[in-house]
Amino acid sequence: MNSGKSIEILKVAHNYEEQNKPVLIFTSGIDTRDEEGYISSRIGLRRKAIPIYDDTDIFEMVKGYNPPPYCVLIDEVQFLKKRHVLQLARIVDDLHIPVMGFGLKNDFQNELFEGSKYMLLYADKIEEMKTICWFCERKATMNLRVDENGKPVYTGDQIQIGGNDTYYPVCRKCHDHPPL
Repeated sequence: MNSGKSIEILKVAHNYEEQNKPVLIFTSGIDTRDEEGYISSRIGLRRKAIPIYDDTDIFEMVKGYNPPPYCVLIDEVQFLKKRHVLQLARIVDDLHIPVMGFGLKNDFQNELFEGSKYMLLYADKIEEMKTICWFCERKATMNLRVDENGKPVYTGDQIQIGGNDTYYPVCRKCHDHPPL
């Protein structure tokens, strides 16, 4: 959370398109914080994206695109299913189109998301985007879920869509002992 993933995907898309190289941008269909099918950054930049649902075949969508994109960009990759990640690998291997996925590694209970797990397994390259702990100066490696009163939550469904009102990026120490 709060590492600039969405702004980075928008920046990458801009850089390609500035050179007249079209891209395809996808995002999870379950992330409706702003509006379904949009990527929004906390600093106000926003862009339409193709939503991915459980039954979406990303490979077939990209394969059928004419002219083919120079790059495929995926936001909220943590919400993808294993089959989606395998489709992304096929885009790279069979269509020779680079794919860049952006998302969280772990949830508020420090468990891997399904999409993240398989991206970590199948990615050719992984780059960590860093941010600092909400409460101290250490590197944030976890996400702390809080309730409407700002109290830590350690149980519940893995997926609960939210922003700074629901999650804080935190270090391991502040995750286990938040100074709230």
